[in-house]
Amino acid sequence: MFKGMGGLGDMAKMMKTAQDMQEKMQRLQEDLENTVVEGQSGAGLVRVSVTAKGEIRALSIDPSILVASEKEVVEDLILAAIRDGQSRAAERSAQETRRMADGLGLPPDFKLPF
Repeated sequence: MFKGMGGLGDMAKMMKTAQDMQEKMQRLQEDLENTVVEGQSGAGLVRVSVTAKGEIRALSIDPSILVASEKEVVEDLILAAIRDGQSRAAERSAQETRRMADGLGLPPDFKLPF
């Protein structure tokens, strides 16, 4: 009936695929915001909860290390816990992004826009 219009069907399929990918990326972003990992230092004396997007949600410090003369040590432990949490969050985000790319059939080295 519409001879010569076969390209429109391919275009519609491509647009649908792009829309599906956009929806999956949006869900991934939401999942990363809700995925929380824990970083720690000082054998667990300082703990930090971080979303897979890198947002710090909570900090817990064991009261036994809250000694005025050890202020610098406590600060170092806090920074170490935050760095550990952020590192774990980045790794989790990369894992989830790779998993989504694999599910979409994208090459392993394909960079998604986030």
